[in-house]
Amino acid sequence: MSVFVDLLSQARQRIDVLVYAAVFLHEAYPRLNDLLRERAGEGCAIRIAVGDADDPNVQQRGREEKFGHGIESRCRLALLHYRPLADVPGIELRTHGTTLYNSLYRADDQMLVNAHVWGVNAYGAPVWHLRRHGDGCMFDTYAGSFDAVWETARPVEG
Repeated sequence: MSVFVDLLSQARQRIDVLVYAAVFLHEAYPRLNDLLRERAGEGCAIRIAVGDADDPNVQQRGREEKFGHGIESRCRLALLHYRPLADVPGIELRTHGTTLYNSLYRADDQMLVNAHVWGVNAYGAPVWHLRRHGDGCMFDTYAGSFDAVWETARPVEG
């Protein structure tokens, strides 16, 4: 958990989070919203995209993981955790219905990529720590993936 919190704490310019739920962040670090408010207050642009529990792609993921409606419940819970941030200047919150191949946690020029594995819950899949080294690198591929999903996501009102 400290790797995630340390990464987000160090961000000065940008934080991007793309997940279906990742409720472990709030459960393991109850001050997460405070941390994000602090980062935004210091000028860090924050974009958070969580899964739309009513979207067929999200529901399909639950079936593939043999988790039933658990993923939908976790998406709703994640939205409850993040919703208080929807009106905070510098923080944007959206929901998405994409087929999510990776969960992404970006802080400036570093990113944690949770590679999803078919039939396996995200906590059982590997996490890679990427650092940007020049243009056109693997980091930029994942950053571009975030941007593409972000463009399809729907804003959440506070």
